[in-house]
Amino acid sequence: MAFPNCGMDFTEMMRALGYPRLISMENFHTPNFMLVSEVLLWLVKRYEPQTDIPPDVETEQDRVFFIKAVAQFMATKAHIKLNTKKLYQADGYAVKELLKVTSVLYGAMNTKGVERADVSEEDSSKFKFDLGSKIADLKAARQLASEITSKGASLYDLLGKEVELREARTESIARPLEINEAEKVMKIAIDCVLEQVQKTKDMLNNVALDEANLEAKIEKRKLELERSQKRLQTLQSVRPAFMDEYEKIEEQLQKQYSSYLEKFRNLTYMEQLLDDHRRTEQEMFEEAANMLRLMQHRLKEEEQHPLKSGNNDDSDVEIQEDEGSDSEVEDRQITKQRTATETLLRGRAGARIVGTMQGGDTEEDEESGDSEIDLDEDEEEDDMEDDSMEISPSKSSHRARKPEPLEESDNDF
Repeated sequence: MAFPNCGMDFTEMMRALGYPRLISMENFHTPNFMLVSEVLLWLVKRYEPQTDIPPDVETEQDRVFFIKAVAQFMATKAHIKLNTKKLYQADGYAVKELLKVTSVLYGAMNTKGVERADVSEEDSSKFKFDLGSKIADLKAARQLASEITSKGASLYDLLGKEVELREARTESIARPLEINEAEKVMKIAIDCVLEQVQKTKDMLNNVALDEANLEAKIEKRKLELERSQKRLQTLQSVRPAFMDEYEKIEEQLQKQYSSYLEKFRNLTYMEQLLDDHRRTEQEMFEEAANMLRLMQHRLKEEEQHPLKSGNNDDSDVEIQEDEGSDSEVEDRQITKQRTATETLLRGRAGARIVGTMQGGDTEEDEESGDSEIDLDEDEEEDDMEDDSMEISPSKSSHRARKPEPLEESDNDF
């Protein structure tokens, strides 16, 4: 198992190539698959850094797959045939297989150093290989390679039948030649050839007929195309009869659209004005209701104030006499206030405008509506003035009245 010369060469070459680990032949006395896989992966990466070989070697299947992948890569890329069995042994026999790859890399490194020393950069650029111009040659080479393989397979099959064919060939050669049979065979062959020639002639005649038919069809289509183009030109040049009517209708449509836009704007504007008017009327109605509420509250306070003062100054008899007159005044004031509020509410409710989207209102109706609103407002003002006038004399009379002395007293005490 010991290969001293190979081992020394291998270790020196690996050291020269820059392997980061020291290797000695003692490592290969016993099978060391981990070291062999590490060296193989490093050599493959050194040969082509972009290769993708899985480094898993834990199980038996992974190791077999790894060895096969490395051997296939070296056979296709570097044209180096490796013995997979010896590599799988991972002993001294594996070193001989590894030496094949390391020797190629070591020789390339040495030749590269010589070229760098002798050849300049300008000269080295001349030897660059342009693959773009050799694509056709590559395709032809691939086709020839496939043909060679197919021809080799057929040749192999024929050579396998050579034993049987050799006996038949010797028998046919040893047999004496008969002229009559040869003539018959030659006639049969001549007839077959003549039949084939006739078939080819018929096919040629048919091709000529097909060409003539196709040319006739092409001419016919060309004539139809010319006629269609002429008809299209005439139709484009002639003005249709309905174009005048179409243009008139289009003008009318434009006018109708403009009038529609104007009416739509006016309608939206009138709707906005109606909403504003309703809003202002609602505000006025609320203000009037608040004013009436304040006036009612004020009148009640003024009525309660003199009643309290009268109770403090007069006696029980005077209070009984005044109750009738005060109650009558209060009843009249309350009824007048109710009638005034009802008339005001009716006037405000009647003054509300209920508009619709339909026309038909005349100026007389609007004037009559405005007059009714004005009359209602005037009536409300008159009622308020009458109430004030009626309330004020009663208050003054009530304040100026003095209690009269009672002639007879019901009090026996």
